[in-house]
Amino acid sequence: MKYLYCFRNVLLLVMVLAFKVNSYAQAPKKHYPIIDVHVHAFKASPNTADLCPWFLKNMPGADPHNHGDNPSIFNLDCPDPLKAAKTDKEMQDALLATAERLNVTMIVSGDASVIHNWHKAAPNRIIPSLGISSNKDMTVKAFEDSLTAGFYKVMGEVAPQYQGMSPSDVSLDEYFAVAERLGVPVGIHMGTGGNGNINISNPKYRASLGRPFLLEDMLAKHPKLKIWVMHAGYPMADEMIALMGANAYVYVDLAGFIWSYPLEEIHAYLKRLVQAGFGKRILYGTDLMIWPKLLETSIQVIESANYLSEDQKRDIFFNNAVRFFNLDASKFK
Repeated sequence: MKYLYCFRNVLLLVMVLAFKVNSYAQAPKKHYPIIDVHVHAFKASPNTADLCPWFLKNMPGADPHNHGDNPSIFNLDCPDPLKAAKTDKEMQDALLATAERLNVTMIVSGDASVIHNWHKAAPNRIIPSLGISSNKDMTVKAFEDSLTAGFYKVMGEVAPQYQGMSPSDVSLDEYFAVAERLGVPVGIHMGTGGNGNINISNPKYRASLGRPFLLEDMLAKHPKLKIWVMHAGYPMADEMIALMGANAYVYVDLAGFIWSYPLEEIHAYLKRLVQAGFGKRILYGTDLMIWPKLLETSIQVIESANYLSEDQKRDIFFNNAVRFFNLDASKFK
């Protein structure tokens, strides 16, 4: 009887442990928090093309005299292209569901109505950002009023390069002064804009205006302004490293080039910045537009970087953004 009693107790213990193990196995995986500092809110279009990641791995030229032989910024030469959302609701539902599943918080700029809709649907996932590229977008007063109203927490994307302007152009100076005075971080587009960008849709764009050194005069005028250079100033690593070395409040994000250029090139550029000692000032970003699955694609690029330690990955995904944007880390568990 004594042995039967012991056997019964052991059997009960095994059953309890098996139940617990099975429960843990079935529980959804809890992802570490991620902050995507570079997301765009666009109105969806049924005509938007699907996307092959790393689509700039083969950039052929084109003949300007051959009708229809225009350069293309996209290609579909891959087995499983990312699907573009065709409606605003499809985009919102897919993006916010993915953000919830992967525990991603996004700093979002773009169409004001779309930003408000996303924020209303998921206020804990959306940090609104106010974009401006020239003084024609809004007056300085309207800009300051928008920031002080409290909805917008960030200034960006600032993209004077597409207007044929330097980021140190005097016409933008008062806007940067407002951001500096209010302690609002600023995201500035620097770097490339895609294959044949000038030929396709942005004739004022100049590659030379993406040089990180062009930020120096503006930074000298506004020594307390915190900026992050979008796209990490790619491909101008030398200037980017020199600028960050001279300016302690300059960070970079990995957006855009993280899913457009060849993977070997992406990793080489990121590794160069880390080797130069700036692993604490690199921010994760996607430049996500209308393809919700870009989040997973871009996250995997960092996860698969075998030259990064786990601590360095957590810095890029989360810790650096918490520091740069003065966020409360305890709210992102």
